[in-house]
Amino acid sequence: MNIFSSVSGPYKAMLRDKAIKRAETRIIIAGRSPGDLSSNDLEIVVREEEEKMKSEIKEKGLLAILALLGISWFG
Repeated sequence: MNIFSSVSGPYKAMLRDKAIKRAETRIIIAGRSPGDLSSNDLEIVVREEEEKMKSEIKEKGLLAILALLGISWFG
């Protein structure tokens, strides 16, 4: 089950924009310019950032549910 398949357009666009910004930052930190990469390479980096963000959202959601149930992850 993919919880992101039912996410509406504005949220997908917002997630994509944030992933693009994170990808640009990642490329600059690596000492390159986004213009140095082909469009396919840029798409790969942006997709990786989108997947990272989705994973972070899932993890934070799980921790929030555990906290609501009073289950300590570290206890």
